[in-house]
Amino acid sequence: MSASKLVLASASPRRRELIARLGLEPARIAAADIDETPHKAEVPRDYARRMAREKALAVASGGEHVLAGDTVVALGRRILPKAEDETTARHCLELMSGRRHRVLSAVALRAPDGGLRERLSETVVRFKTLSREEIDGYIAGGEWHGKAGGYAIQGAAEGLIAWIEGSHSGVVGLPLYETRALLKAAGFPIA
Repeated sequence: MSASKLVLASASPRRRELIARLGLEPARIAAADIDETPHKAEVPRDYARRMAREKALAVASGGEHVLAGDTVVALGRRILPKAEDETTARHCLELMSGRRHRVLSAVALRAPDGGLRERLSETVVRFKTLSREEIDGYIAGGEWHGKAGGYAIQGAAEGLIAWIEGSHSGVVGLPLYETRALLKAAGFPIA
């Protein structure tokens, strides 16, 4: 199905791949340029929602639906960063080793009339206790770069995850159940 009136407010190739699983191809991709710094004392759930909402509002719609998402990895009230260097990725993996963490994936849909709908997916993930060699091996593979919490569940990290409760697609970067529900509720043509 063609989504001639859908703008994906993300440059993430993962989000584009995920939206394709719903049979949709965005008319255009328009990454939102916003400040992604968490507010002082902002909890992860509120931060994820705010980021998705701000991204949806930051992209010019031109009479189209604008779909935006944000994924946050959290240990308690602590928001783990997107890993841009090996030190950060290693630190994140060491913190999550043998522990549960939450992945909050928010999605926002702005309708052509400016109306905004939002949904949030919360997934609990538990890494096995990671050895130094396992962390070193994962870091050497490089797939952690630019990923929230320093890992990509759709890659080699999946072999290090003991269990997951919730949305796998939400951990990848766009919760498909919630996204489909938003589109349907907005009257967007989707099977």
